[in-house]
Amino acid sequence: MSSTPKQPLFCLKWPWDMNRNPQTNTSGGCTFEGPWLFKSMQSLGSVAFNFVQSVSKSPSSLVNHLQWDARTDQNETLKSKTVLGPEEQGEAEQRAFASALASEKEATMLEFYSPKCRLCNSLLNSVMEVEHRNSDWLNIVMADAENDKWLPELLHYDIRYVPCFVLLDKKGRALAKTGIPNSRLHVLAGLSHLLKMKRPSKRTS
Repeated sequence: MSSTPKQPLFCLKWPWDMNRNPQTNTSGGCTFEGPWLFKSMQSLGSVAFNFVQSVSKSPSSLVNHLQWDARTDQNETLKSKTVLGPEEQGEAEQRAFASALASEKEATMLEFYSPKCRLCNSLLNSVMEVEHRNSDWLNIVMADAENDKWLPELLHYDIRYVPCFVLLDKKGRALAKTGIPNSRLHVLAGLSHLLKMKRPSKRTS
């Protein structure tokens, strides 16, 4: 009488058994397929087991990856917080002023401002728009009145308040400047008056 292998009463598959060749029979002949809940738990166990194995085999690569991410974030933060010092800022503005005069456009507007001046900061977008609309004949240059680099110009143009716009011709000669600022609208009205003084008249064909 031939003896047939008996099926075990309990058939458990561990997570590390999932990677074995399904065609290879185990010693116990376990072929039991459990309900879907046990299959899901088995799959999760397999994923966790594989992750632990990969980390244990190459922990240095994981640490290096985390360190590289930290260095990248730090570099991005430093770049976003980079601010020019007073001397560098003054030199940059002076170069912009020299470049504006060298362009030989019809006029250059020199705006004296202070970083602490709220009214000056509120005019920034309006000034940029004015320059964009009149870029064919006008340059606008920012000048920090608190920077020692601009001391000669402050004395030459008699700048005693900010914001103050000084209109220059193509040879750098001062034509006019805005008065003592009372409000934002007052400053914009003075700026508009200066623009009318040098705005080229439209030629009719």
